[in-house]
Amino acid sequence: MVLRDAAVAHGAASVWSGVDLDLARGEFVGILGPNGAGKSTFLAVLLGLLPLSAGSASVLGAPPGERRERIGYLPQRRSFDQSVRVRGRDIVALGLEGTRWGTPLPLLGGRRRADARARIDAVLEDVGAAAYADRPIGECSGGEQQRLLIAQALVRAPELLLLDEPLESLDLPNQASVSALAARFCREHAITVVLVAHDVNPLLPYLDRVVYFAGGRALAGSPAEVITTATLSDLYGAGVEVLKRSDGRLVVVGQPDMHTHHGH
Repeated sequence: MVLRDAAVAHGAASVWSGVDLDLARGEFVGILGPNGAGKSTFLAVLLGLLPLSAGSASVLGAPPGERRERIGYLPQRRSFDQSVRVRGRDIVALGLEGTRWGTPLPLLGGRRRADARARIDAVLEDVGAAAYADRPIGECSGGEQQRLLIAQALVRAPELLLLDEPLESLDLPNQASVSALAARFCREHAITVVLVAHDVNPLLPYLDRVVYFAGGRALAGSPAEVITTATLSDLYGAGVEVLKRSDGRLVVVGQPDMHTHHGH
């Protein structure tokens, strides 16, 4: 994936500009910044749903949108209440068979149906969701639902996985668990993972690269290059502290919007 001097505008208003980015296969990338900074817009550009107003972009070696079948995408969190009786495995099956609610698998031919079921079983096992896959998704916890939705995005074995706020509304243990799950798929399957989040802290142990959006600007680089007190404070125009824990891990404190979502 390559972006060169990329910019997006809504009408006459610039969302962000001057974005330069090179992503190699198998990298784990965090897309960060406050509400309204253009993080989800960035994913829309990668999917070919929104054109650039300036610059250029290439995704999987082609213009955005041309190779969408090789991209797994998890949009911002859907909420399933207890009234939703669709089984978890049927939610995953929709990643193979379309976007309708229900179970389209019986409409397939015998061999194709068996192959699809085998693929669904394999990805459920891989994300650690096999034990509750036959439960209605409305009866699953928030973390269990998120694993099932990630399985849906992975069931076609994509080369690029785009996750829009998968940690939102999860408690801290589930944030850590989902972050580790995304990182494992990145490493074991050489999938490029692009994950949008408000808070970098659950992701920091795993990231190869970060892109911070704020105030119409973007900063991209390795965590060591970008996640510093001076760099983030300048980008946000506010005091942001980057602290080093006794185990050597970094912790970002005071990032705008963090107090709203995570109690910092």
